[in-house]
Amino acid sequence: MDEGSVPVAEDPGRRRRVHGMLKLYYGLNEEGKAPEQPESLDPCDINGPHFDPELYLNKLRRECSLTELMDQETCMVRQIRSLDSDMQTLVYENYNKFISATDTIRKMKNDFKKMEDEMDCLSANMAAITEFSARISGTLQDQHAQITKLSGVHTLLRKLQFLFELPARLNKCLELQAYAQAVNTHRRARCVLQQYSHLPSFKGIQDDCHAIMDKLAQELRQKFRDGGSSAKDLSECVELLLQLDEPAEELCDKFLSHARSRLESDLQGLEAEIRPYPSTSATKDASVHGLSSTTAPGSPADGSPKNSSLPSPASNTDILEFIDRGCNEFVSSLCLVITSYQELFINHAQKGELASKNIPQMANGKLHVFVDDLAARYFMLVERRIQEEKGVGDNSLLVRALDRFHRRLQAVAKLLPGSAVPNKGTEIVIRAATERVKQYLSALQSFYMDSLTDVRQALATPRLSVAGTSVAGPASGRDAPTSLPELLSSLSASILNQIKSVLASVHLFTAKDITFSNKPYFKGEFCSQGVRESLVVSFIKFVCQSSRQFCETAGDKGGSTPPALLLLLSRLCLDYETSTISYILTLTDEQFLVQHHSPVTPVTTLCAEAREAAQKLLNHYVKVQGLIISQMLRKSVETRDWVNTIEPRNVRAVMKRVVEDTTSIDVQVGLLYEEGVRKAHSSDSSKRTFSVYSSSRQQARYAASYTPSAPMDTNLLSNIHKLFSERIDIFSSVEFNKVSVMTGIIKISLKTFLECVRLRTFGRYGLQQIQVDCHYLQMYLWRFVSDENLVHFLLDEIVGSAAHRCLDPAPMEQSVIEVICERG
Repeated sequence: MDEGSVPVAEDPGRRRRVHGMLKLYYGLNEEGKAPEQPESLDPCDINGPHFDPELYLNKLRRECSLTELMDQETCMVRQIRSLDSDMQTLVYENYNKFISATDTIRKMKNDFKKMEDEMDCLSANMAAITEFSARISGTLQDQHAQITKLSGVHTLLRKLQFLFELPARLNKCLELQAYAQAVNTHRRARCVLQQYSHLPSFKGIQDDCHAIMDKLAQELRQKFRDGGSSAKDLSECVELLLQLDEPAEELCDKFLSHARSRLESDLQGLEAEIRPYPSTSATKDASVHGLSSTTAPGSPADGSPKNSSLPSPASNTDILEFIDRGCNEFVSSLCLVITSYQELFINHAQKGELASKNIPQMANGKLHVFVDDLAARYFMLVERRIQEEKGVGDNSLLVRALDRFHRRLQAVAKLLPGSAVPNKGTEIVIRAATERVKQYLSALQSFYMDSLTDVRQALATPRLSVAGTSVAGPASGRDAPTSLPELLSSLSASILNQIKSVLASVHLFTAKDITFSNKPYFKGEFCSQGVRESLVVSFIKFVCQSSRQFCETAGDKGGSTPPALLLLLSRLCLDYETSTISYILTLTDEQFLVQHHSPVTPVTTLCAEAREAAQKLLNHYVKVQGLIISQMLRKSVETRDWVNTIEPRNVRAVMKRVVEDTTSIDVQVGLLYEEGVRKAHSSDSSKRTFSVYSSSRQQARYAASYTPSAPMDTNLLSNIHKLFSERIDIFSSVEFNKVSVMTGIIKISLKTFLECVRLRTFGRYGLQQIQVDCHYLQMYLWRFVSDENLVHFLLDEIVGSAAHRCLDPAPMEQSVIEVICERG
């Protein structure tokens, strides 16, 4: 096999190995650079530069055995052969490259020789050109000075010709209304005429030019006063007047005066849209009660908010149309005036010759005064129109109007940096939002009072029976709630729905697409103080305060407030303390992202206030119901002749009425409050059961007798009994359960009965009648109280007092009393 047929390219692995050997032979790394390694000084290192064969062989003979020496020789021979083979392969593979490199070097020598010849030719040509140029310059040297002199004379003649023709040129420009060309032409010649004004000919030209320019200035002033031209023509007119040394302050005043007349006409058009409210009570009521909805008696609300969207009676257009007109007419015109004014007196005055006259500062001050004056009048009209928005039905219209108002004022802020107009506009938006919150609070309060009126009407209708079922048939029209739980649920749901509806309406002020919602006020103070405190917290406090006011009107029968309303309101306030207040405030905080950086009313404070109101209402309810029953007992005692009465044969009707009313109150309270905790009944209170209400409710006949076993020393018995009995607090606060409420009512009733008995004198049969009545009350009243001993004690006191006041104390036998009561 010859050398050219070696299949080296077919083995990529071997090619890489050969290249690696080549790099290793020349001491190169993978990047083609010599590795920076310290040189080995070991003479026995066969790869080191200081290798000594003799020392290496001596070392091997000393350290290695014969077998190892032979292996070392075999390995070294193999490596030598491998290196020789690799070297031959490299030479074979790179032979063509070596030949190509030799040809390239030979060709480069030929190319460089040709380039040297061309450079020598170029150098000779450049020398010839330089010689010819020097000969031409020397030939034309004398004529060049003459040509320069003639050119100067020609230029002077042209200038003189321009000066002599200047008046005619200016008149021609005046006829063609080329005012800018005339001013520029005169400006070019003004310095020359001024310099040579001592010469008669130049003086005449100067006077003619001044007369022409005065006429031109008069025409420009008239054109500026008319103001009917385009903005570009007006800008050119002002710029030319300033170049003609017209007083800049006077021009500013004239421009602003002309603009004021147009803007004032826009303001007058807006003012015509605002008219005073008609002074009718219907309009006032409709605007104040914007949230209240017409409900049938007995239905404070049907659970869905009904917002009456009343159009503003003060204007033919709504608030959005009014703001649109103001923005499209007045604000747009104001922005156009600002832009034109700045272009005329500020931007142009900073260029060219006008820059040295310090016009922009003066003009900017006048513009700020002008804008602030007209904007103040515009803001006054906007605030008057906003104040007419009394109906709180649709808040989105007002928010959109305020957003558009605030958005358009930002154009003034961009055109006139440093102006107070945008900040004043933001203040108007803030005042409008604050006033809107107050209106919503007033509407919520009105809705709450209207709802209470509907509840009172529902309680006054004969739809509520003792058990809470309808006794008057189905309600005509809409179905009204027929029980206290339904009334409470309906009232609570309607109030909560109205609060949610109001929060949703107020939340429009903080919507993301509203420009002013990014202001710090609407991110902080409006949410915490405006909505949370001024609206939600104030309404909750109003509910508690208005509820407490029902406890302040007390007459002979507890005032004009229905007792059921007191009970319902107490439960409402208790529910608010338990869950509603926390829910409302949490909803408000989440919806408005309230940050409690400023002091806010804590939930615990509101809950404590609601619980206090609930406690006061429940105490007042107990007092009112107790006084109603007490009034019956008092009249029944005061209107009877207890000395000359007949022997009792039955229970008096008033006692039956007392039991019936107490039972009705027990059912009424049980509809809203839980049962409560009772003490264990005595073992002797269930000798006989009576099915009074249902098979599940039983009562026992008491075996205790009011007949003393010994001759009656009532003073001694009474005093000894009081020593070992607990003190009874008649008007103590009650707990929020049915048993506690009924105990309080019965304590008041029996205490009144006791005091009335102590003021009367009884005969034998009068005492026996009291015995019968007290036993009858004892049969039924023990089941309503938390501790039956309380009833026993008070009834014992009543019988004992009657016996003490009796002229002939002869008590009735207990068996006879039981028979009469059972028959009754």
